[in-house]
Amino acid sequence: MRSILTWQGHGWLCLPARIYLGCIFLLACVHKIAHPGSFAIDIDTYDILPIQAVNLMAITLPWVELVVGLFLLLGVATRAAAMAGAGMLVMFLAAVLVALARGMDMSCGCFASQAVANEDPISYWTILRDSAWLVTAMYIAVFDRRAIGLARLAEGLLYKPHK
Repeated sequence: MRSILTWQGHGWLCLPARIYLGCIFLLACVHKIAHPGSFAIDIDTYDILPIQAVNLMAITLPWVELVVGLFLLLGVATRAAAMAGAGMLVMFLAAVLVALARGMDMSCGCFASQAVANEDPISYWTILRDSAWLVTAMYIAVFDRRAIGLARLAEGLLYKPHK
């Protein structure tokens, strides 16, 4: 009997999951890259990080999201990208849980700034949504062993079996 880890269908199930999650990370980084000041305010609103770390996080995190999103979409280092995405999602979940526990009424800062808090307020639905994305990232990290994408294409072009 085949092991679930070696089932050949995972690549085809992971492909739409990677595309979906890659798009989420790309959508999430757009506003943050365009408006790092607003994103810094969003991060500071959570009141978790020391003020000295806020600007560094506001400048670097969106670019990490961009790389993760692109790698997932293109099928490059997908397991590493999925693990990085899962790490970010755990961090996001922790921040939202802390904010909810403190009774804060604010935007999550995921796709826009505090200016549109009414359109994207944190709630237990945010926890559910991010948890679903975390499960998706973990599925990709565990089961996408030979991702369908550019890395696999390059592997096929570079590897010439001996006849």
